[in-house]
Formats: sequence, C-alpha cells, structure tokens
Amino acid sequence: MSEEIIDVAEVSAGVGGTDGDPGDPVELPVVEILTGRAFITGKSGSGKSNTASVVAEKLLDGGYPVMLVDTDGEYYGLKEEYELLHAGADEECDIQVNPEHAERLATLALEDNVPIILDVSGYLNEDDAHEMLTAVARQLFAKEKKLKKPFLLVVEEVHEYIPEGGGMGECGRMLIKIGKRGRKHGLGIAGISQRPADVKKDFITQCDWLVWHRLTWNNDTNVVGRILGSDYADAIEDMDDGEAFLVTDWSEQTRRVQFHRKQTFDAGATPGLDDFERPDLKSVSDDLVSDLREISEAESQREDRIEELEQELREKENHIEDLERQLEEAREMEEVADKFAKAMLDTSRNQRANPYVGTGGGGQVAQPQQTQQARQADLGGFEQVETKEAEDETDGEESADEDRTPLEAIREELDALEPVERGMLAYYLREGPAQRGFVQHAGRGEYVAALPSLLAALTDGELDDDSRKEALAEVAEELPDVEGGTASVE
Repeated sequence: MSEEIIDVAEVSAGVGGTDGDPGDPVELPVVEILTGRAFITGKSGSGKSNTASVVAEKLLDGGYPVMLVDTDGEYYGLKEEYELLHAGADEECDIQVNPEHAERLATLALEDNVPIILDVSGYLNEDDAHEMLTAVARQLFAKEKKLKKPFLLVVEEVHEYIPEGGGMGECGRMLIKIGKRGRKHGLGIAGISQRPADVKKDFITQCDWLVWHRLTWNNDTNVVGRILGSDYADAIEDMDDGEAFLVTDWSEQTRRVQFHRKQTFDAGATPGLDDFERPDLKSVSDDLVSDLREISEAESQREDRIEELEQELREKENHIEDLERQLEEAREMEEVADKFAKAMLDTSRNQRANPYVGTGGGGQVAQPQQTQQARQADLGGFEQVETKEAEDETDGEESADEDRTPLEAIREELDALEPVERGMLAYYLREGPAQRGFVQHAGRGEYVAALPSLLAALTDGELDDDSRKEALAEVAEELPDVEGGTASVE
C-alpha cells in the first residue's frame, strides 16, 4: 500500500508555486493520506468540499474505506457512483443512528471495509450531533489500537469541535487525541473549515498535509502569513475556484495546484433557478444495516420500557404521597387518642366511674361532675382535694374493690357503659384493634373502639395475658353484637 498513489490535481500557474510545471499531475501517497493529519480550508465556494470529495472518490476507486462526517448533508452525492452507508438522523439516510450504534458503525468501517457517511446535519440539537461524533470517534480509536488498519476520518466544519478560542468539549478532545496519537495506530484525520482563524492552531501546525483555498478575511489571511509566509497571504485572495496551495511534509514543497472536479453529484452546490433533480443513488445491502436495525429496535424497546417504568414510578410516588397524608392523619389521631385514653385511665383508677359520657358533640368527652371537695380533671390526670370526706370515700372504694374478683370488676365497668359504647367494645373484644389508642379512624367519619390499656388497667395487673384474654372473652359473650363494628362520632 505504501507505493499506491492517487491523482487529485495538476500544477497551476501563478504566484506561489515552487514545485513542478503548470499541468503536471499532482499525486498523493495513499498511506500518507489515510494515516496522516490534514487540514483543508477556504472560504465558502472556494472548492474545499470539492477537494475532500475528489480525495474520497480516488480512495473509494482503490477500495480504501473512509468515513466522512457531514455537517451540511452534502456528501450523499457520492452514492451516485459508490455504495456507501449513509447513517444519520434524517429519513433520507439509509439508517437512523444514535450513540448506541457507534460500536457497530466502527466495526463496519474498519473490519467490514464499508465506507460511511456519518451525516450529523439532521440532529436538531447540536449536543446530540457532538455526542454522536464523540462516540464514533472513540470507537474508531479503540478498535484501531488493535487492528492498526490505515483509515481516514474526514470531519467537516472542524472549527465547531476544535475551536481556537477555548470551550472545547469532549468531542474536540477526542479529535485532538486522534490527531496526536492516531497515526501510530493507522487512524488518520482530515479537518475541513472555512475559517482557519477559528481552528485551534495546535491542530493546524501538527498536520502533515494542508490545502489552502481562497481566503479573503484578514484574520484568515494572517494565519496563512504566519504559517506559509506573507507572499502566500497576498496571493491566496486572488485564487480561482478549486485552486489552492498544497503543502505536504513528504515533498517539503509548496505547490499551487488546481484540483480536479468531483465526478459524482454535487449536493453541496449553491441552488440555482433550475429544478433540482436528485440523482439515482446506489442502495446498500440489507445485510449491512440489519444489525444496525436490530440495535435501533432494541433501543426503541428500551426507551418504551423506560417510559413504562417512569410511569409506574410516578404512580408509586403519588401512592406514597397519599399514604404519607394518611399516616400524618393517623399520627394526629393517635396523639389525640393517647391523651384521651390516658385521661380515661386516670379517671378510672381514681373514681372507678364510667369514663365515657356523651359521645355526641364532635366526639368530645364530657368531664365528670366533681364533688365540692374535688377540682375539675384535665387530660393529664385527676387531682383530688385532700379532705377527710374524700379520703373516707376512697378508703370505702378501695375496701369494696378488694372484695371484687377481676371478672366482677370488669363486669361492673361494662355495666356503666352506654349501649353504643358497649357495642363498640364488643366489636373490639371479638375482632381486636388495628392500632394502639383509644379510638381508630375507619374512614368516612367512622371510628372503632380500641381499649387495650384501659382493660388491662381494670384488672390492676392481677391477671396474666392468657387469663385476662379468657376473662374478657367470657364477658364478650354477654355483650351485644353491633353490625359492622363501627360507631359514628357526631
């Protein structure tokens, strides 16, 4: 391959040429083109894209694969004569691709010798285009470290990825990496730009072949003057279309040349008044895109699954929010219930009287009427006025309590309950509570009894758990059934 050459231009007459006579063929060594670093520049319409297409056509004629990164959708015209895989985001491409396809595209290019147009012009988001090129370039570099196969990556509008003024992203760093280290692995890169002043100079100065088409902006001609010399900076403004200064490391000469016209359809030409006719393009084999389609289908299924999971997640989050609201309501109810139950327990221990009086009025518990010797009880407890009369009454009650069995004590407490309250307690004794507290919310303004602490206190610790359950079960048989086990608190 090192002896193979391609004919791309002829020597042109004019200022600046130092090698050859006008009309002499200009030939480039294939291996240097495929593995080297190139920069092709010129203002719009000067012929830089034509030059890239001519080089690509000559390489394709020799069976050498290339990948053309197309930022304006102008290289598909090559498909008029050559079977290239046109991959991108447009429907006109042979296959729509995303970064998930990068590895397969690199495999087709390097291992299956398939020339590829990577058309990034159809990505509406510039970041998507950069991400696509980054993924493909990374895969090419990784595979070439092992394969070491001469291969050329051509990148249009390279200033968008490798800017001079800073702000270079991951894509630019990957292309710089290829420029610095790709040659030793066989991977070459050719950057194309109409604004050399905007391209990072470290990239330009490392190139081993450069093509300078017509430039007229002062900043751009100044770049020519710094790299080639002031004479070339003056002459470059008057060059014809397709004419350029060609500088190569292998010849160590600067030649003024006229590049050939491309043989395939010029999709990048400025539209005229004539009707535009798209030529017949060669289609690629279904075998080339079958794996890529499978990747697309798998990606589509993955995205659908992600959407389903995200919907399920949203539903679960809504359910969690609903449960958290219910939990907060339950906590508030439990706090009230704990205070309520404590008040009832304290009152029961001190008075041995019915603690449940008047369930109406929004569920508020009426305070028991106290004697002239007692103060009103609050939820925290009950304080008796220490009078002799109260002490006598307490001594009498304690004496009577000592004569009662636990079962009798329970029955006496139950006899003091209102009918509805007895029904609530009956439901509790048969069904058991769902949570700790005096009452629990059952939904829609309904409440059910839950009195474990109170019932335990009624036995004053004289029964173990099994004995107390047995006693309560015996009492429960004497209580009435209440339909639904609920009582409305109005």
